[in-house]
Amino acid sequence: MKNVICVFALLSLLNHTQGASASQEEKARLAELDAYWTEVSRAVREGDFEGYKATCHEKGVLVSGTKKTSYPLSKALVRWKKDFTSTKAGKIKAKVEFRFSQRFGDETTAHETGIFLYSFTDAEGRWKQEHVHFQALLLKGKDGWKIMMEYQKSKTTKAEWDALTDDLKKQS
Repeated sequence: MKNVICVFALLSLLNHTQGASASQEEKARLAELDAYWTEVSRAVREGDFEGYKATCHEKGVLVSGTKKTSYPLSKALVRWKKDFTSTKAGKIKAKVEFRFSQRFGDETTAHETGIFLYSFTDAEGRWKQEHVHFQALLLKGKDGWKIMMEYQKSKTTKAEWDALTDDLKKQS
């Protein structure tokens, strides 16, 4: 009986240690992903097109739920470049923020779900905002995390954006 108790205690300790290790690995993975999204935000804010492009996988795909289209991110980058150039030149201002409702993956993959808030100035200098439900599929390679698929599902509201923050606070 003592042997059974010792084996059970040893298995419980091993299980707890593995759980703690997995939790630390998950925290480290999420910290890397947070750094990735911070870099995306920085590149948009500074109009750093090359920096933004470096966050995208060369075979990445953009999916638009509102337009019901799917095409290579490289084509979207061509279209977006003029906004980066205008931002860098100080003609407009732009920024993007991210909030997540679901984040899962492993050491080399991530599936992130949430809302992004893209804010920009129009030709008259007035701030405009777009809240968008999105999903992102990322891969980690030797040069870090890259977005493989960006699915801009649908427009949403500031209320949903605010509620997502409240939901995350409740989960903490």
